[in-house]
Amino acid sequence: MSSQAHYQLAADLVLLVHTLFVVFVVLGLVLILCGALFGWSWIRNPWFRLGHLLAIAVVVLQSWFDVLCPLTTLETALRQRAGDAPYAGSFMAHWLEALLYYSAPAWVFVLCYTLFGAVVAASWHWIRPRPFIARDAER
Repeated sequence: MSSQAHYQLAADLVLLVHTLFVVFVVLGLVLILCGALFGWSWIRNPWFRLGHLLAIAVVVLQSWFDVLCPLTTLETALRQRAGDAPYAGSFMAHWLEALLYYSAPAWVFVLCYTLFGAVVAASWHWIRPRPFIARDAER
């Protein structure tokens, strides 16, 4: 396998990780809301909820400060090393445009990330996770 093929494979793996991150953030909120509706206790797992909240917090902060996602930066660098043409802009902007043929100004994505993050933060209060440390009465 050539070195270019190794870089291509690495770039594809980064893309897979990035996609799974996006799926975790989006599907995570859907599952939290459905779990509250259907009484699923696992959605109150504090580690899942904290991980989900931190994931969207990172996305929101990156958008506020106009910081390109490190996964996008890494994938772009790997694709360049593999001899591929990298895409411009953010991961979500690129793939939304590619999948939906929709292009929007950066502020639209910032607003969407912020609103989504606000709903995730609000879900922490609407649908309380269990405490991290079990109380003596619960043991």
